[in-house]
Amino acid sequence: MTLDDRLPDLVDLRLYVTGATPASARAVVNARRFCETHLAGRYRLEVLDIGEHVEQAAADQIVAAPTLIRLAPLPLRRFIGDLSDDERLRRSLDPLHPLPAAGAGE
Repeated sequence: MTLDDRLPDLVDLRLYVTGATPASARAVVNARRFCETHLAGRYRLEVLDIGEHVEQAAADQIVAAPTLIRLAPLPLRRFIGDLSDDERLRRSLDPLHPLPAAGAGE
C-alpha cells in the first residue's frame, strides 16, 4: 500500500478570513497553493468571511483569523495563521498520515 492509497478521496477544508486584509489575502493564496500542490483533485476549499458568516464562525468556534479547518476526514483539525509555513501546515492538518512532499513519486 502506497501513501497515496491511504489518503482520503476528499479533504474538506474551510478557511475563515476577516475581510480584505493583507493577512486574509495571503491565507487564501497560500491555502489554494497548498491544496493544488498536495491535494490536487482531492479537496474542497470553502472560504468564508467571518463578518458575513457570524453564525457559522460561532458554530465552528473561530477565535482568530485566518483559521483553516479540516472538516473531513475526521478528526477535525485547525490551523491558525496565514498558512505560509507549508511544512507546519502539513503536520498540523494530519500528523498521523503526512501528505507526500511536492514532486514525490514523479
